[in-house]
Amino acid sequence: MKLTLKIWRQAGANDAGAMHTYSLDGVSEDMSFLEMLDLLNEQLVTNGEEPVAFDSDCREGICGMCSLMINGQAHGPEVTTTCQLHMRSFKDGDTVTIEPWRAASFPVIKDLVVDRSAFDRIIQNGGYISANTGSAPEANSVPVPREKAQRSFNVATCIGCGACVAACPNGSASLFLGAKITHLGELPQGQPERYTRVSSMVAQHDHEGFGGCTNIGECAAACPKEIPLDVISQLNKDLRKAISTGH
Repeated sequence: MKLTLKIWRQAGANDAGAMHTYSLDGVSEDMSFLEMLDLLNEQLVTNGEEPVAFDSDCREGICGMCSLMINGQAHGPEVTTTCQLHMRSFKDGDTVTIEPWRAASFPVIKDLVVDRSAFDRIIQNGGYISANTGSAPEANSVPVPREKAQRSFNVATCIGCGACVAACPNGSASLFLGAKITHLGELPQGQPERYTRVSSMVAQHDHEGFGGCTNIGECAAACPKEIPLDVISQLNKDLRKAISTGH
């Protein structure tokens, strides 16, 4: 395939950015989207130009580092991570627009790379449980109802890629936050700090500049791990309980 690529280029966080247009030939439909970008960068380096900076790590749909806006959609036209998006989703002669996450809380570092450390600070503010160190407890010593264990497992698949924020018109991280709250809130081990946890994490979410949720649902539609929208309901329920009990 031959493609026209319109890519956001930005030298640094404090520099002005602009869209640059590139023509790329020889793209196989079996390539992943990131392999296509690798091919572009090989072409740029050969021509003595600076390659496009973009994030990636596992390239197996696990880490979420590959996050990009593709033709205005988080991770592109398929419900998957960018690294698992293949070029068979595009046609010969297509124009593909590629941008970094468009969210004030994820400032651009360079080109398509953004700083998502705001998510790390939210987790540091309560996204864990306190447990005594030492020998591991017997696995069955704390019984967990199957439906609660399954729900906790399902929402724990959130990889923190930030697609929910990028897709949300308000730039809210409520789906991410709801997934982390629900993951621990469904388990007995998460109960002692349940309400102080939600208060602290929501306060950090707001401090980082993320917007409020207005239940549009774009976050769940864009999530590559299909985190359900009802985790936001659980988040709000826990927050109301925390406020009413003075946590």
